[in-house]
Amino acid sequence: MKKALLRAVLLTLFLSALPLKSAFACTTFCLKNRGEILFGKNYDWMVGDGLVFVNKRGVAKVASPESMEDISNPAKWVSKYGSVTFNQYGRENPSGGVNEAGLAIELMWLDDSEYPKRDARSSVGVLEWIQYQLDSSATVAEVIQSSTKIRISSEVKLHYLVNDKAGNTATIEFLNGELVAHSGARLPVSTLTNDTYAKSLNYLRTAPADRTKSNSSLDRFARAARRTREFDQQSKSGADAVNYAFEILSNVAQPGYTQWSIVYDLKRGLIHFRTLQSPQIRVIDTRAFDYSCGTSVKIFDVNSNQRGDVTSQFTDYTRKANRDLIERSFKGTDFLRNVPAAEKDHLASYPEQFVCSVSRLRNGR
Repeated sequence: MKKALLRAVLLTLFLSALPLKSAFACTTFCLKNRGEILFGKNYDWMVGDGLVFVNKRGVAKVASPESMEDISNPAKWVSKYGSVTFNQYGRENPSGGVNEAGLAIELMWLDDSEYPKRDARSSVGVLEWIQYQLDSSATVAEVIQSSTKIRISSEVKLHYLVNDKAGNTATIEFLNGELVAHSGARLPVSTLTNDTYAKSLNYLRTAPADRTKSNSSLDRFARAARRTREFDQQSKSGADAVNYAFEILSNVAQPGYTQWSIVYDLKRGLIHFRTLQSPQIRVIDTRAFDYSCGTSVKIFDVNSNQRGDVTSQFTDYTRKANRDLIERSFKGTDFLRNVPAAEKDHLASYPEQFVCSVSRLRNGR
C-alpha cells in the first residue's frame, strides 16, 4: 500500500503539473567568497505548508520506488549523517535540506529530465534521492559518485543543485537517460533554475542585462547568476552576506508562488528562512541537534510566527503532526484533494518502520 500510494501521488503530481509550469519556477544559487559559503533557494509552489525535520544518523531505510517494475529492487541504506530537511508531503520526502557534514541539496523542476531506464541498479524515488544523498554523502564528489550507483524511478521531472562545506558545487541532471553533472571548471557560475544548465549558461552569455527582467526561468537564471558573480568581488560576511542572498531571492521571487526563501550558511551551520505566510526571518542552528539514532526526531512548522533563533522551539515528532501536514498539503494541492484518507494514513505512518541499525549502535554512532 505504501509503495503504491507514493507512486500514485507523484505520478499524479507529474501529470497534473504540465499546465502549471509557473508554480515550479524555483531558483537556487551558491555564494562563495573569503570563506563565506551560502546556498540560497526560492521554493515556488501552490501550497506553502511544511515541516522542518531533524533526521537521525544510523537509521536503516528502504526506498519506495514509484514504478511497479522497481518495487522488487529498492535501494537499502543506513544513514551515515543526520540532517535538517524541509518537507511538504511527509517525512522522508524532502524538497531540500542540509546534513551535519555541511552538504546541502535543493530541487527544481526540469521538463527535459529523463532518468535512466531500468537496469540492475536499485532505485529510489525522486524526493527520496535527496534524503538518500543527505544520509550518505558529505561532499559534492560523493554525491556525483553515488548517483551512478543508484537509479531514480519516477515520472516527476527534477534536477538538483548541490553544495558542500568546502564550497564545491554541482548541478545534477538526468538527460536522455544519462547522468549529467556540472562541477569545477564545467560550472562557471553556481546558479540553477528550470532549464538545463547548458541552455541557461548559453543564455547568460548572449542575453543583454536589460532584457532579463521577466520571471522566466532563463531570465531568473541570468539575474541570479550575475548577482552571484558580483558577490565574488565583494567582501561581505556574516549578516551582510546573508542579507545579500535574501536580496537575490527577492529579485527572482514570483508573487503568489514563492512559498519559502531559504539561505543555508554552510560555514556556520545556520539556516535562515522566511515563508510567504510568515515573512519574518527565522534561524536554525543545525549544530545544536542530537542526531543520534534512538533519540526523538524533531519537527518545526515552517509557518510558525516566531522570530529569530527557533532552534529550541523544535518539538518531538508525532504521527499526527506528519498526518496533519499531509492533510494540509494534499488539500492545498488541487489534484491531490481526493486521495482517500486511508492512503494518507499509510503515507504518514510508513517512515516509522525504519529502525536503528544494530551495527551503528554497537559502534556508538
